[in-house]
Amino acid sequence: MIKHKLFFLIFSLGTATVAQAQFDPTSAGYKLVWQEEFENSGQVNPEFWSFEKGFKRNNELQWYQEPNATVKDGKLIITGKREQLNNPNFDPDSKDWKRNRKFAEYTSSSINTRGKYEFQYGIMEVRAKIDTSMGMWPAIWTLGISKPWPSNGEIDVMEYYRVKGEATILANAAWADEGQYNAKWDNAKIPFTDYLKKDPDWPNKFHLWRMEWTEQSIKIYLDDELLNEVDLARTINPDGFNPFHQPHYILLNLAIGGNNGGDPSKTIFPKEYVVDYVRVYQK
Repeated sequence: MIKHKLFFLIFSLGTATVAQAQFDPTSAGYKLVWQEEFENSGQVNPEFWSFEKGFKRNNELQWYQEPNATVKDGKLIITGKREQLNNPNFDPDSKDWKRNRKFAEYTSSSINTRGKYEFQYGIMEVRAKIDTSMGMWPAIWTLGISKPWPSNGEIDVMEYYRVKGEATILANAAWADEGQYNAKWDNAKIPFTDYLKKDPDWPNKFHLWRMEWTEQSIKIYLDDELLNEVDLARTINPDGFNPFHQPHYILLNLAIGGNNGGDPSKTIFPKEYVVDYVRVYQK
């Protein structure tokens, strides 16, 4: 059963009180076709989600493991911890960063629906609260089911990390460029200070990220504000394949440090990335 959702925001404007309607996908002819409400307490539902394990990408500091993702009080909680973990793949002579680290200094979780739920076109909504401390790199994203990255296509509905040292909210899409592992990007980068100026308490609140995906475009919204619109006539790989004309699966993760997260060494842990729900609507 869907949790009650408030479709009207009440705020003061001078002496008047104004009701502002939030976008409702069902009012635009969409039907709810998949939902994860995180209703059951304990472990993440294995019928919906799989886990990444170990070191994965971007020189990130965290070791991904299952215990850091739990469900409590109707919410998914991904916890980033500062704790030392032996790297079972350690090789001091390796040039691979995933192998030449003797220890992981942090742990977290990354979950995905690959092979369990995939969709092509529609609206995806994720209500979440992110921790914006130094070193945190939470994300809501999708990947295409066929071809290796970036030929499979990546949609970053939400990323929060440091761009040239400045805290930033991002909404992106990536596809293949010439050369192996080279990507073309359509980025939107909004300084996080823009949100703090509007609401100093922003990090302590839940916010709604929405992706509207059609054959023609991908639009990414945050609290009904359009952040980025990607023209899918442009997103063609060198081999002619359009990775956004195939099904994608959903990923939720909290990375720490790495290429973009910032230095977490002075940050107080544990940290929590909390997701209230994930919903997919289609016409």
